[in-house]
Amino acid sequence: MGANRAIHVLTPNAIQPLTAARTLLKLVEKEQPGLVILGKQAIDDDSNQTGQMLAALWNRPQATFASKVEIAGNIAKVTREVDAGLETIEVDLPAVITTDLRLNEPRFIKLPDIMKAKSKPLETIDFAALGVDSGDHLKTTAYAPPAKRSKGVMVKDAAELVATLKTKGLL
Repeated sequence: MGANRAIHVLTPNAIQPLTAARTLLKLVEKEQPGLVILGKQAIDDDSNQTGQMLAALWNRPQATFASKVEIAGNIAKVTREVDAGLETIEVDLPAVITTDLRLNEPRFIKLPDIMKAKSKPLETIDFAALGVDSGDHLKTTAYAPPAKRSKGVMVKDAAELVATLKTKGLL
């Protein structure tokens, strides 16, 4: 989708967010990027941690949940979605930005561009070669589905709603 090259880190094990951040830090130290863009959250465990951990390890500013990014010189102006609406912040570059799904609309790739992508350099690095201590500290001990919801109750008016809530101890 427009990349000129790629780096693929191989590991047989699933890694946790801190290990992912440490791995990315090694690549950042090697590549010296002006901006690191990551997704908002992981698809496997739904955590929202790697970007923030990378920024802390790299000692660089971060902007999370970006829905719009404008670069001007050594400053990134980031519009992000917060509970109260939209917030715009500025961060010095280099920085880490995590994206929101509204950041862009993926473009459709033409077949000739897909064919060209096959000839782009792909560097493969073994995880062990990076010298990252996995140090995974989390252990999943159990999974359980959420409790089933009880059946709802229909009420005729507000007075009956208040009475029902009081009998359930909710008011």
